[in-house]
Amino acid sequence: RKVTENAKNSLASLKRENPRLEPTLAIIQAHNDQLVQEANKNFAKEIGLRVIHICLPEGSTKDEIVSEILRFNEDPNVQGLALDLPESLYSSKVLNAVKPEKDVDGLSSINLGRLVHGDFYDCLIPPRVCAVMELLEDIGGKKVLLVGACGAEGAALQSVLRREGAAVLSCHWRAPQLQSELCHADAVVFGSAKPNDVPVSWVKPGTTIISCARGLLSVADNYGQQNNPAAEKTVGSLAVAMRMQNMVKNMERWIQSQQYRKWDLQCLKLQPLSPVPSDIEISRAQSPKAVDVLAKEIGLLTDEIEIYGQTKAKVRLSLLERLKDQPDGKYVLVAGITPTPLGEGKSTVTIGLVQALTAHLNINSFACLRQPSQGPTFGVKGGAAGGGYAQVIPMEEFNLHLTGDIHAITAANNLLAAAIDARILHENTQSDKSLYNRLVPVVNGVRGFSAIQLARLRRLGINKTDPETLTEEEINKFVRLDIDPSTITWQRVVDTNDRFLRKITVGQANTEKGFVRQAQFDIAVASEIMAILALTTSLQDMKERLGKMVVANDQKGEPVTAEDLGVTGALAVLMKDAIKPTLMQTLEGTPVFVHAGPFANIAHGNSSVLADKIALKLVGEEGFVVTEAGFGADIGMEKFFNIKCRASGLVPSVVVLVATVRALKMHGGGPNVTAGAPLKKEYTEENLQLVADGCCNLQKQIQITQLFGVPVVVALNVFKTDSPAEIDLVCKIAKESGAFDAVPCNHWSAGGRGAVKLAQAVEKAANQKTSFKYLYSLELPIVEKIRIIAQKVYGAQDIELSPVAQSQVDRYSRQGFGNLPICMAKTHLSLSHQPERKGVPTGFILPISDVRASIGAGFIYPLVGTMSTMPGLPTRPCFYDIDLDPITEQVKGLF
Repeated sequence: RKVTENAKNSLASLKRENPRLEPTLAIIQAHNDQLVQEANKNFAKEIGLRVIHICLPEGSTKDEIVSEILRFNEDPNVQGLALDLPESLYSSKVLNAVKPEKDVDGLSSINLGRLVHGDFYDCLIPPRVCAVMELLEDIGGKKVLLVGACGAEGAALQSVLRREGAAVLSCHWRAPQLQSELCHADAVVFGSAKPNDVPVSWVKPGTTIISCARGLLSVADNYGQQNNPAAEKTVGSLAVAMRMQNMVKNMERWIQSQQYRKWDLQCLKLQPLSPVPSDIEISRAQSPKAVDVLAKEIGLLTDEIEIYGQTKAKVRLSLLERLKDQPDGKYVLVAGITPTPLGEGKSTVTIGLVQALTAHLNINSFACLRQPSQGPTFGVKGGAAGGGYAQVIPMEEFNLHLTGDIHAITAANNLLAAAIDARILHENTQSDKSLYNRLVPVVNGVRGFSAIQLARLRRLGINKTDPETLTEEEINKFVRLDIDPSTITWQRVVDTNDRFLRKITVGQANTEKGFVRQAQFDIAVASEIMAILALTTSLQDMKERLGKMVVANDQKGEPVTAEDLGVTGALAVLMKDAIKPTLMQTLEGTPVFVHAGPFANIAHGNSSVLADKIALKLVGEEGFVVTEAGFGADIGMEKFFNIKCRASGLVPSVVVLVATVRALKMHGGGPNVTAGAPLKKEYTEENLQLVADGCCNLQKQIQITQLFGVPVVVALNVFKTDSPAEIDLVCKIAKESGAFDAVPCNHWSAGGRGAVKLAQAVEKAANQKTSFKYLYSLELPIVEKIRIIAQKVYGAQDIELSPVAQSQVDRYSRQGFGNLPICMAKTHLSLSHQPERKGVPTGFILPISDVRASIGAGFIYPLVGTMSTMPGLPTRPCFYDIDLDPITEQVKGLF
């Protein structure tokens, strides 16, 4: 009664503090003892526990028991697991199948190991052992004999008795010394039923006898009868009560495990070499931590990660619910000045910064990066994992496939493309009746609408659920999407640079009955599904966004969506794993989320909202999450603020603006910089005038940042050809132009140590007051929003819409899409629409050639000039250098 009352009060207190808590204990039973089942049920009910009782038939095998155990191990709604089995089934295979954190009987090897080693806070004492100790009175210095107590419970009992100061002996029922030991024992514990041939007279009078044979809920052999004054006690009901008490203790530990935990991160040592080796050599020289170790260090629970190999894992979104009350850390965006075609190192700065924060300043930090496309990896750019001593490792895994997210997007995108053409074909070749019979077939004598078909009926204003009751007019409305082929905007995708797919013809086979149309392929990262993945906030939100994707217009000019095609659920199924961010690590063992990789031209070019949100919870209130925006601040950063921040509701603390002397010289009038060609001497020798002239672009990008009310720290990514005078000049001009600070960084050659000053500047800037604001109101007309971006961000005098663009603006406004943010698609090589115009062009008219919409992702994207959504391979692609060693299976020449 006392045990039950204490457990009941403790559980009631837990429930008051956690109102949504529903403690659930699963019990797997493989015998027909109704008494045991009823006892568990009654005690659980009295205490306030929910019990799931699985009664397997007698004779069940160990494998069948393990199968049930594994099912409950993976059930997040079950916090405890107990076993009531015949003695023969209590093997290590069965006991160790139970997850240690759910083991309320305390019989797994991990739990017993903790018990034997004295780690009592981290273990549970088995219920029968608890009951024995409750029944035994002061046993210090007394002799306790264990008879027939073997296996895990016997070991636990011996350990606990010795801890309490008892002298413990153990023997089995057939031991020749049994009679002698029984005569001298002060207390005897029977671990199994006594054989009939062991007489009562062997036990000395006054001995405390405790029977803890399994399933014993009433007195069996009464040693207290007649001439023997020895008093026997059974642990049956008390052991059940103790099991429930263990479950309550387990709930306390479970609740504690759900709370935010401080990081216990062991950073990896870095020993930079000079000259700096290739990226892949540096990556290979470091031994990364196992990803489950990294996950534990940063406070992730075992059931919150899905491991892919040794060094990467998916992180489940359930973490957001667990840590919903945990304050967010500080949010840092890394953007850049207008780059050269070589890139200026935003990813490298991002990684160097988090390495400096965590490995050198002991501040929790997370990098959030986009997943690179296979296209550039095998095409012209090479790897995208950072570089030098500031990169994500293993870099070949980062750059190749990763956890398959881009492949999932490709599959989902192309399923929708196939659905569009198939629907047009079937509508063109069938009557309303035939279409209806095929869309709503009779299955096993029953005809019914699917859930997505019922939703379509409701959108059409048809409030019927019985397929037999629709009128001919209603059937026509239901089966006919009437897609206008000339308005199809949904293209197929592939994650390879393949210029010959920029324009294709589909439907040429005889089976397509003359339905031929021109189409095209985009690169996979240009898919709207990728943009949705980056902006979504939950699985439900993603599913709704997928359904809203507009793929074409019908003959009346109304939008046709993925939901109309009935494919939303299937798309969500293909994307259910891709929505989870991938956990990796930097060269110094600090955590990185890699998730999503939207095209930075026709999409927003930022990593995922979900990765940022999860990271902000994990770093803690004083930690930092550093995320990167694609291209220059005029493109990636502007979209980050106006699109991504609106979707996430997150407010940035600091912008880190990356600049290089090389890019500034180009903007100051230096010669063209071409990927793959040697740099001209202007870029390898000191030239202060070119640097000073080119700082106009840096100043403009600082001003753009200030439009949003966020402090900016300039990170000068230092190359070995930069002179001290050039470095000092850039930092001086940056500070004079309104930057909070400007810091030269050597992370590429020195790792996190080379970015410590940048980290310190970012930490100080994050403590400044911000007055974050969006650039425009969503209520403004589409054209006005475009004009604000063109004039305030790019420096244009005005905009000019082509007739096609104006027609599209009118159509989207009429269709109710006018209140969406704007995602400009323009060249990243100039603030203007003309790549060759460097520095800060002014007085130009920005031409808008077309306006398109990503309704599911939630933005309108105007096209400035001609934008290619399918890159091509150069004459000498990167794949010439990429190879696989068939002996070691190592990738060569990736970067």
